[in-house]
Amino acid sequence: MEKVRHIAVIGSLSMDLVLTMPKLPHVGETLKGNSFNTFVGGKGNNQALAMARLGARTAMLGKLGKDTYAEAILSCLSENGVECRHMLSAETVGTGIANIWVNSNGENEIVIIANSNGELKPSDIDEQVGIFEDATLLVMQLEIPLETVIYAAEQARAKGIAVLLNPAPAPVGGLPQELLSKIDYIVPNETETEILTGINPSDEVKALAAGKALLDKGIGCAILTLGARGAVIVAKEPFEKAENDAANSIFYKFTPAPPVKVIDSTAAGDAFVGGMAAALSRGESLSQAVAEGCAAGSLACTKAGAAPSLPSRLELDKLIKLPN
Repeated sequence: MEKVRHIAVIGSLSMDLVLTMPKLPHVGETLKGNSFNTFVGGKGNNQALAMARLGARTAMLGKLGKDTYAEAILSCLSENGVECRHMLSAETVGTGIANIWVNSNGENEIVIIANSNGELKPSDIDEQVGIFEDATLLVMQLEIPLETVIYAAEQARAKGIAVLLNPAPAPVGGLPQELLSKIDYIVPNETETEILTGINPSDEVKALAAGKALLDKGIGCAILTLGARGAVIVAKEPFEKAENDAANSIFYKFTPAPPVKVIDSTAAGDAFVGGMAAALSRGESLSQAVAEGCAAGSLACTKAGAAPSLPSRLELDKLIKLPN
Protein backbone atom coordinates (compact mmCIF):
# COMPACT_ATOMS: atom_id res chain seq x y z
CA MET A 1 0.00 0.00 0.00
CA GLU A 2 1.43 3.37 -1.05
CA LYS A 3 2.17 5.76 1.81
CA VAL A 4 0.35 9.10 1.88
CA ARG A 5 2.98 11.80 1.60
CA HIS A 6 2.70 15.17 3.29
CA ILE A 7 3.94 18.75 3.20
CA ALA A 8 6.33 19.68 6.02
CA VAL A 9 6.05 23.30 7.20
CA ILE A 10 8.79 24.71 9.44
CA GLY A 11 8.18 28.27 10.50
CA SER A 12 6.58 30.89 12.66
CA LEU A 13 3.39 31.01 14.69
CA SER A 14 1.96 34.09 16.35
CA MET A 15 -1.10 35.84 17.66
CA ASP A 16 -2.15 38.66 15.35
CA LEU A 17 -3.44 41.84 16.97
CA VAL A 18 -5.39 43.53 14.17
CA LEU A 19 -6.48 47.17 14.20
CA THR A 20 -8.62 48.61 11.40
CA MET A 21 -8.70 52.34 10.65
CA PRO A 22 -9.83 54.75 7.92
CA LYS A 23 -6.23 55.32 6.79
CA LEU A 24 -2.76 54.40 7.92
CA PRO A 25 -1.35 57.15 10.18
CA HIS A 26 1.62 59.36 9.42
CA VAL A 27 4.50 59.61 11.91
CA GLY A 28 3.26 61.44 14.99
CA GLU A 29 -0.39 61.28 13.94
CA THR A 30 -3.12 59.93 16.25
CA LEU A 31 -6.20 58.37 14.65
CA LYS A 32 -9.46 56.93 15.88
CA GLY A 33 -9.58 53.29 14.83
CA ASN A 34 -12.60 51.31 13.67
CA SER A 35 -12.08 47.92 15.33
CA PHE A 36 -9.69 45.57 17.15
CA ASN A 37 -9.55 41.77 16.89
CA THR A 38 -7.14 38.93 17.61
CA PHE A 39 -6.49 36.12 15.12
CA VAL A 40 -4.05 33.23 15.08
CA GLY A 41 -1.28 33.95 12.60
CA GLY A 42 2.40 33.81 11.77
CA LYS A 43 3.49 32.95 8.26
CA GLY A 44 4.26 29.32 9.06
CA ASN A 45 0.93 28.85 10.82
CA ASN A 46 -0.99 30.60 8.02
CA GLN A 47 0.63 28.54 5.29
CA ALA A 48 0.09 25.25 7.12
CA LEU A 49 -3.57 26.14 7.69
CA ALA A 50 -3.96 27.14 4.03
CA MET A 51 -2.60 23.79 2.82
CA ALA A 52 -4.71 21.75 5.24
CA ARG A 53 -7.91 23.60 4.36
CA LEU A 54 -7.23 22.84 0.72
CA GLY A 55 -7.03 19.14 1.48
CA ALA A 56 -3.26 18.63 1.67
CA ARG A 57 -1.84 16.43 4.42
CA THR A 58 0.28 18.89 6.40
CA ALA A 59 2.67 18.67 9.37
CA MET A 60 3.94 21.74 11.27
CA LEU A 61 7.13 22.30 13.23
CA GLY A 62 7.46 25.53 15.17
CA LYS A 63 7.94 26.87 18.68
CA LEU A 64 5.30 28.50 20.89
CA GLY A 65 5.38 30.07 24.34
CA LYS A 66 3.61 28.54 27.30
CA ASP A 67 0.62 30.88 27.31
CA THR A 68 -2.99 31.22 26.23
CA TYR A 69 -1.94 32.40 22.77
CA ALA A 70 -0.14 29.07 22.26
CA GLU A 71 -3.25 27.15 23.29
CA ALA A 72 -5.40 29.05 20.78
CA ILE A 73 -2.91 28.49 17.95
CA LEU A 74 -2.57 24.76 18.62
CA SER A 75 -6.34 24.36 18.81
CA CYS A 76 -6.80 26.13 15.47
CA LEU A 77 -4.14 24.03 13.74
CA SER A 78 -5.51 20.76 15.10
CA GLU A 79 -9.12 21.63 14.30
CA ASN A 80 -8.10 22.26 10.68
CA GLY A 81 -6.29 18.94 10.34
CA VAL A 82 -2.66 20.05 10.69
CA GLU A 83 -0.46 17.44 12.36
CA CYS A 84 1.01 19.09 15.48
CA ARG A 85 3.07 16.35 17.12
CA HIS A 86 6.31 18.11 16.11
CA MET A 87 5.41 21.40 17.84
CA LEU A 88 7.75 22.65 20.59
CA SER A 89 7.51 25.07 23.55
CA ALA A 90 9.94 27.79 24.61
CA GLU A 91 10.72 27.91 28.32
CA THR A 92 11.52 31.58 28.87
CA VAL A 93 9.62 33.66 26.28
CA GLY A 94 6.02 34.02 25.15
CA THR A 95 4.39 33.21 21.83
CA GLY A 96 5.19 35.44 18.86
CA ILE A 97 3.10 38.58 18.27
CA ALA A 98 2.16 40.51 15.12
CA ASN A 99 0.62 43.99 15.26
CA ILE A 100 -1.32 44.59 12.03
CA TRP A 101 -2.84 47.89 10.90
CA VAL A 102 -5.40 47.73 8.08
CA ASN A 103 -6.91 50.73 6.25
CA SER A 104 -10.27 51.03 4.52
CA ASN A 105 -8.75 49.82 1.21
CA GLY A 106 -7.50 46.59 2.78
CA GLU A 107 -3.85 47.70 2.67
CA ASN A 108 -1.81 46.81 5.73
CA GLU A 109 1.32 47.50 7.73
CA ILE A 110 2.71 44.79 10.01
CA VAL A 111 5.21 44.72 12.89
CA ILE A 112 6.25 41.31 14.25
CA ILE A 113 7.82 40.43 17.61
CA ALA A 114 9.56 37.06 17.28
CA ASN A 115 9.47 35.86 20.91
CA SER A 116 9.31 32.01 20.75
CA ASN A 117 9.80 32.02 16.97
CA GLY A 118 13.31 33.34 17.54
CA GLU A 119 14.07 30.33 19.75
CA LEU A 120 13.63 27.66 17.03
CA LYS A 121 17.15 26.25 16.64
CA PRO A 122 18.89 23.76 14.31
CA SER A 123 18.99 21.31 17.23
CA ASP A 124 15.18 21.41 17.25
CA ILE A 125 15.23 20.21 13.63
CA ASP A 126 17.34 17.23 14.71
CA GLU A 127 15.00 16.54 17.63
CA GLN A 128 11.96 16.52 15.32
CA VAL A 129 13.61 14.97 12.27
CA GLY A 130 10.58 12.72 11.88
CA ILE A 131 8.75 15.59 10.20
CA PHE A 132 10.74 14.79 7.05
CA GLU A 133 9.59 11.17 6.91
CA ASP A 134 7.38 10.69 3.83
CA ALA A 135 7.43 14.46 3.12
CA THR A 136 7.18 15.48 -0.52
CA LEU A 137 7.83 19.21 0.03
CA LEU A 138 9.35 21.44 2.73
CA VAL A 139 7.87 24.94 3.03
CA MET A 140 9.63 27.67 5.04
CA GLN A 141 9.67 31.42 5.61
CA LEU A 142 12.08 33.84 7.31
CA GLU A 143 10.28 34.64 10.58
CA ILE A 144 12.49 32.07 12.34
CA PRO A 145 16.32 32.24 12.65
CA LEU A 146 18.13 32.08 9.31
CA GLU A 147 20.55 29.44 10.58
CA THR A 148 17.57 27.18 11.28
CA VAL A 149 16.15 27.74 7.80
CA ILE A 150 19.51 26.89 6.22
CA TYR A 151 19.91 23.76 8.32
CA ALA A 152 16.39 22.54 7.58
CA ALA A 153 16.92 23.10 3.85
CA GLU A 154 20.14 21.09 3.98
CA GLN A 155 18.40 18.24 5.78
CA ALA A 156 15.49 18.22 3.34
CA ARG A 157 17.71 18.26 0.26
CA ALA A 158 19.81 15.41 1.68
CA LYS A 159 16.59 13.38 1.90
CA GLY A 160 15.48 14.23 -1.64
CA ILE A 161 12.71 16.61 -0.51
CA ALA A 162 12.00 19.73 -2.59
CA VAL A 163 12.31 23.07 -0.76
CA LEU A 164 9.95 26.03 -1.18
CA LEU A 165 11.01 29.30 0.47
CA ASN A 166 8.76 32.30 0.99
CA PRO A 167 11.49 34.90 1.76
CA ALA A 168 9.44 37.02 4.15
CA PRO A 169 10.57 39.24 5.66
CA ALA A 170 13.36 39.55 3.10
CA PRO A 171 16.77 40.42 4.60
CA VAL A 172 18.19 43.68 3.22
CA GLY A 173 21.62 42.11 2.86
CA GLY A 174 20.23 39.28 0.72
CA LEU A 175 20.31 35.54 1.33
CA PRO A 176 23.48 33.44 1.73
CA GLN A 177 24.54 31.22 -1.13
CA GLU A 178 24.44 28.16 1.11
CA LEU A 179 20.66 28.63 1.28
CA LEU A 180 20.05 29.87 -2.27
CA SER A 181 21.61 26.76 -3.78
CA LYS A 182 19.15 24.55 -1.88
CA ILE A 183 15.92 26.29 -2.91
CA ASP A 184 13.78 24.62 -5.56
CA TYR A 185 11.03 27.28 -5.50
CA ILE A 186 11.31 30.83 -4.17
CA VAL A 187 8.07 32.80 -3.78
CA PRO A 188 8.66 36.51 -3.00
CA ASN A 189 6.14 39.35 -3.27
CA GLU A 190 6.91 42.64 -5.02
CA THR A 191 8.64 44.23 -2.01
CA GLU A 192 10.70 41.13 -1.25
CA THR A 193 11.66 40.79 -4.91
CA GLU A 194 13.00 44.34 -4.97
CA ILE A 195 14.95 43.82 -1.75
CA LEU A 196 16.54 40.60 -3.04
CA THR A 197 17.27 41.76 -6.59
CA GLY A 198 17.23 45.57 -6.61
CA ILE A 199 14.53 45.41 -9.31
CA ASN A 200 10.95 46.56 -8.75
CA PRO A 201 8.78 44.13 -10.80
CA SER A 202 6.40 46.93 -11.76
CA ASP A 203 5.87 45.71 -15.33
CA GLU A 204 6.38 42.50 -17.29
CA VAL A 205 9.88 43.34 -18.48
CA LYS A 206 11.10 44.20 -14.98
CA ALA A 207 9.37 41.17 -13.48
CA LEU A 208 11.19 38.86 -15.89
CA ALA A 209 14.48 40.62 -15.18
CA ALA A 210 13.95 40.19 -11.44
CA GLY A 211 13.06 36.53 -11.89
CA LYS A 212 16.20 35.93 -13.94
CA ALA A 213 18.27 37.71 -11.29
CA LEU A 214 16.98 35.21 -8.73
CA LEU A 215 17.75 32.27 -11.01
CA ASP A 216 21.27 33.63 -11.47
CA LYS A 217 21.74 33.27 -7.71
CA GLY A 218 21.34 29.50 -8.03
CA ILE A 219 17.62 29.10 -7.31
CA GLY A 220 15.76 26.46 -9.30
CA CYS A 221 12.56 28.38 -10.02
CA ALA A 222 11.23 31.83 -9.07
CA ILE A 223 7.53 32.54 -8.66
CA LEU A 224 6.99 36.27 -8.15
CA THR A 225 3.64 37.26 -6.66
CA LEU A 226 2.46 40.59 -8.06
CA GLY A 227 -0.57 41.48 -5.96
CA ALA A 228 -3.72 42.10 -7.97
CA ARG A 229 -1.73 41.41 -11.16
CA GLY A 230 -1.29 37.76 -10.23
CA ALA A 231 2.07 36.00 -10.46
CA VAL A 232 4.85 35.09 -12.88
CA ILE A 233 6.85 31.88 -13.04
CA VAL A 234 10.46 32.27 -14.21
CA ALA A 235 12.50 29.08 -14.66
CA LYS A 236 15.64 27.77 -16.29
CA GLU A 237 13.90 24.67 -17.61
CA PRO A 238 10.70 24.43 -19.70
CA PHE A 239 7.43 23.69 -17.90
CA GLU A 240 3.80 23.26 -18.98
CA LYS A 241 2.41 26.27 -20.91
CA ALA A 242 5.70 28.19 -20.59
CA GLU A 243 6.85 30.84 -23.02
CA ASN A 244 10.50 30.94 -24.04
CA ASP A 245 12.70 34.03 -23.74
CA ALA A 246 15.64 32.62 -25.68
CA ALA A 247 17.65 35.84 -25.44
CA ASN A 248 17.78 35.51 -21.65
CA SER A 249 17.72 31.69 -21.53
CA ILE A 250 14.57 31.57 -19.39
CA PHE A 251 11.07 30.15 -19.57
CA TYR A 252 8.18 32.09 -18.08
CA LYS A 253 4.43 32.35 -17.65
CA PHE A 254 2.26 35.17 -16.29
CA THR A 255 -0.90 34.07 -14.45
CA PRO A 256 -3.60 36.64 -13.62
CA ALA A 257 -5.29 36.76 -10.22
CA PRO A 258 -9.08 36.39 -10.19
CA PRO A 259 -10.54 39.86 -9.44
CA VAL A 260 -12.26 40.23 -6.05
CA LYS A 261 -13.46 42.98 -3.74
CA VAL A 262 -10.59 43.50 -1.30
CA ILE A 263 -11.51 43.66 2.39
CA ASP A 264 -8.13 42.84 3.96
CA SER A 265 -5.01 41.65 2.15
CA THR A 266 -3.47 40.12 5.30
CA ALA A 267 -2.31 36.53 4.60
CA ALA A 268 -2.94 36.75 0.85
CA GLY A 269 0.66 35.78 0.22
CA ASP A 270 0.38 32.90 2.68
CA ALA A 271 -2.78 31.70 0.94
CA PHE A 272 -0.90 31.80 -2.37
CA VAL A 273 1.90 29.64 -0.96
CA GLY A 274 -0.65 27.27 0.55
CA GLY A 275 -2.58 26.95 -2.69
CA MET A 276 0.55 26.38 -4.74
CA ALA A 277 2.05 23.86 -2.30
CA ALA A 278 -1.20 21.92 -1.96
CA ALA A 279 -1.48 21.59 -5.73
CA LEU A 280 2.15 20.50 -6.11
CA SER A 281 1.63 17.87 -3.41
CA ARG A 282 -1.26 16.43 -5.47
CA GLY A 283 1.02 16.14 -8.49
CA GLU A 284 -0.39 19.11 -10.41
CA SER A 285 1.80 20.92 -12.95
CA LEU A 286 3.66 24.05 -11.89
CA SER A 287 1.36 26.20 -14.07
CA GLN A 288 -1.74 24.74 -12.43
CA ALA A 289 -0.21 25.09 -8.96
CA VAL A 290 0.47 28.79 -9.51
CA ALA A 291 -3.05 29.33 -10.88
CA GLU A 292 -4.46 27.77 -7.71
CA GLY A 293 -2.12 29.92 -5.63
CA CYS A 294 -3.41 33.06 -7.35
CA ALA A 295 -7.01 32.03 -6.71
CA ALA A 296 -6.31 31.27 -3.04
CA GLY A 297 -4.58 34.62 -2.62
CA SER A 298 -7.54 36.46 -4.15
CA LEU A 299 -10.00 34.66 -1.88
CA ALA A 300 -7.93 35.54 1.21
CA CYS A 301 -8.44 39.24 0.40
CA THR A 302 -12.22 38.94 0.72
CA LYS A 303 -12.26 38.36 4.51
CA ALA A 304 -10.66 40.06 7.53
CA GLY A 305 -7.87 38.45 9.50
CA ALA A 306 -5.27 35.85 8.65
CA ALA A 307 -6.61 32.41 9.59
CA PRO A 308 -10.29 33.25 8.96
CA SER A 309 -9.53 34.39 5.41
CA LEU A 310 -7.78 31.22 4.21
CA PRO A 311 -10.07 29.45 1.71
CA SER A 312 -11.45 25.93 1.73
CA ARG A 313 -11.12 23.48 -1.15
CA LEU A 314 -14.78 24.09 -2.04
CA GLU A 315 -14.32 27.88 -2.17
CA LEU A 316 -11.21 27.56 -4.33
CA ASP A 317 -12.79 25.09 -6.76
CA LYS A 318 -15.82 27.34 -7.11
CA LEU A 319 -13.67 30.35 -7.96
CA ILE A 320 -11.49 28.65 -10.57
CA LYS A 321 -14.24 26.28 -11.75
CA LEU A 322 -12.27 23.10 -11.14
CA PRO A 323 -14.09 19.78 -10.69
CA ASN A 324 -14.46 18.69 -7.07
